Amino acid sequence: MPRHAGVAERNGADTGGEMRLSHFWQRMEEHFGAAYAESLSRDYVFEELGSRTIRQALDDGFDAKEVWHAVCQAFDLPAHVY
Repeated sequence: MPRHAGVAERNGADTGGEMRLSHFWQRMEEHFGAAYAESLSRDYVFEELGSRTIRQALDDGFDAKEVWHAVCQAFDLPAHVY
């Protein structure tokens, strides 16, 4: 899988390793609810992910943690959820 420079890395932050996809989806559901998390993953285009949706970014090889950081920034989630 290709590795892309994620939003946290571009901002000089240490991403602290990869995140499992199961953990990513768990966080999405915890913060947005199952139905909205699914819709968000298909429909919302993130500039931070090269104008991709969550699904497209994951399919294109972005690490789940990089995608999660983009979600947190886009929706102003508190720092403790990073």
